[in-house]
Amino acid sequence: MGAEMGTAGSSEALTRTDRLDRLSANRAHGKLLFGSGIGWALDAMDVGLISFVMAALALHWKLDSGTLSIIASLGFVGMAVGATFGGLLADRIGRRQVFALTLLVYGLATGASALATSVAMLMILRFVVGLGLGAELPVASTLVSEYSPRRIRGRMVVVLESFWALGWIMAALIGYFVIPLHTDGWRWALAFGLVPAAYALVVRWGLPESVRFLESKGRHAEAELAVRRFEEPAGITHAEPLPQDEPPEQAAARLERTSRTRAGLWRPEYRRRTAALWVVWFMVNFSYYGAFIWLPTLIGQRGFDLVKSFEYTLIITLAQLPGYALAAWLIEVWGRRATLATFLLGSAGAAALFGTVGSALFPDAGVGWLLFAGSLMSFFNLGAWGALYAVSPEMYPTRVRSTGAGAAAGFGRIASIIAPLAVPWLVTQGGQPLAFAVLGGAFAVAAVAALFLPELRQVALEE
Repeated sequence: MGAEMGTAGSSEALTRTDRLDRLSANRAHGKLLFGSGIGWALDAMDVGLISFVMAALALHWKLDSGTLSIIASLGFVGMAVGATFGGLLADRIGRRQVFALTLLVYGLATGASALATSVAMLMILRFVVGLGLGAELPVASTLVSEYSPRRIRGRMVVVLESFWALGWIMAALIGYFVIPLHTDGWRWALAFGLVPAAYALVVRWGLPESVRFLESKGRHAEAELAVRRFEEPAGITHAEPLPQDEPPEQAAARLERTSRTRAGLWRPEYRRRTAALWVVWFMVNFSYYGAFIWLPTLIGQRGFDLVKSFEYTLIITLAQLPGYALAAWLIEVWGRRATLATFLLGSAGAAALFGTVGSALFPDAGVGWLLFAGSLMSFFNLGAWGALYAVSPEMYPTRVRSTGAGAAAGFGRIASIIAPLAVPWLVTQGGQPLAFAVLGGAFAVAAVAALFLPELRQVALEE
């Protein structure tokens, strides 16, 4: 492979990002993907746990749906703030630094939630948890996207997103095996949230910083060393010494000049993609969290006990994995736009079907139909999420890449704040058929908005 891709001497005319783009996937990419993916899975575990904890608290603390909605929504308020400012911070101090910091914040806050003695205390801690959770996801996807070879960039980000399913499955297993054991089982479940705080050390010292970020700060020696670590498994070696770093004042002046000339998120050349991306993020957040945060509780409302509702939620969650797998394949075959729009339309149909199962529209449906419709919803929802996370970092140049991805995620989190509050009201107005019809409609709007995004398959990331 080294001979095929060229020697160190022939690589001098290539930029560092060109050198990363020419590589095939190797163990360095695998280490980055796995290391980032574990953080992603721990994030999903934390988000998933609250849905099971809510179902338990409804029984043990006798909380009504309004109070439970506020508990869920405050976490998403934190996620909206975290996503917005986490992206801005990552463009200033680095992707890896913010990634590690977010793990530490939400890990410690989740562990502290296990000790909550009142609803108010739990609400405050859920907001803090949300700050860390919201900031992590766009930062991690940006880091993986910036290291991925061009021809498999979308696939690698979808694979990263697939770790979400593993985390949600962990949450379902904890919910199924731990929470029902005792009235304080939910506390033990939340105690598992301390794991991300310990993993923050692995991220801080085990994962590389973005080459594009290092170059933007004039840290050329670190950038060169990072690229060489990814080239070594391909048999590419370099004899020349590391380049000199740019003096800090010179780098600052260059960045200041660049900030005046490069387009912001709403400048004419980015306005359409930003608007479309924000609509997709908003509608997907509304539908996904409206359905899945309430899923154990909604299944319980159909006459199943706590253990059975957790069991069925676990089965439905397993369908996320093939959804990610298909999206990871299609995103480099069909392209980003077609894959995203297709999975969003599938999500719309599956949500509508799930809402009618067992209702007056479909009265004779049994558990099998419930699980089938729920699994379809899970399959399409998470495939769409994978494609969306692949698309988002590609929309913007390096200087504002994390900011752009974070801003879209932050705007979407507004919908995730509204959704847990809206679903109980929709159910009281028209039952689960109305609730899931609205959620399906939001997915359909997202599918239309996705068609206005540019297709960037096989296109180099903008510098």
